[in-house]
Amino acid sequence: MAHVNGGYADFEGLRERALALRRAGLSLRQIRDELKVYNNDLLNHLVRGEPPPAWTRRPRAKDDLRERARELRLQGWTYDRIQLELGCSKSSISLWVRDLPRPERRDPSEQARIAGRKRWDHELAVRDEERRRTKQASAAEVGDLSERELFLLGVGLYWAEGGKDKPYDRRENVTFVNSDPGMIEVFLRWLDLMGVERDRVRYCVMIHENADVAAAERYWADLVGAERTSFNKTTLKKHNPKTVRKNVGETYRGCLAVKVRRSADLYRRIEGAWYGIVLSARNTDPQNRT
Repeated sequence: MAHVNGGYADFEGLRERALALRRAGLSLRQIRDELKVYNNDLLNHLVRGEPPPAWTRRPRAKDDLRERARELRLQGWTYDRIQLELGCSKSSISLWVRDLPRPERRDPSEQARIAGRKRWDHELAVRDEERRRTKQASAAEVGDLSERELFLLGVGLYWAEGGKDKPYDRRENVTFVNSDPGMIEVFLRWLDLMGVERDRVRYCVMIHENADVAAAERYWADLVGAERTSFNKTTLKKHNPKTVRKNVGETYRGCLAVKVRRSADLYRRIEGAWYGIVLSARNTDPQNRT
């Protein structure tokens, strides 16, 4: 085939022949040999828009990604946006969609937002990993608790989250309420340390009325390892339709109240121990601590 100004003469005629061969089921290599066209760019241009025959396609693990990339490209997505969506390399995307028309040039501000979002996602991943490592290292530093450490910890937890006696309202009984299952577990271990028999402990679930109450009751019963007979009637909080609650979903289980019967003496011990902690903290000189 003669060249004209670096191209092929009668390009349209050549394209018609190439398309006819493509539709007849020939591969690009076979069309190249038939037409004696050895320029790959020109060869691809000649058959543009005509899908390859099925027999030339090899089954690949990325076929689904390829098809999705082509769909997105036809919707006008850029390589950067497709890469962010599918997690593929740009070189693969380019190979998959090179026969498709280029999308219209997008607003530079949109490109900047996509790039910014990609950088932010990376930053969040880095932060999540740092957060995980810090928590893991701190957990390892705690080690085993001595009885004294557990005693002081339990007193502190109770004074922060437990019910307290008031001069105007005498309530010398031990009641601990929390939504954190870890807090509940530690407090129960503390009660064991203080010699409180479990048959003196009663429980009560406190939860919004529009939550999955039955699931919450089962969860707390399994956590504390108690029979339902140890639970008082669940306290339901009325739902205010004007309030937008964030404590919703499967992980919302309300709070659990842990009540110790005949606990006036235990309450007084807790209050006295807390005052002892406060006094000790006042008299501690951080510079002379060993």
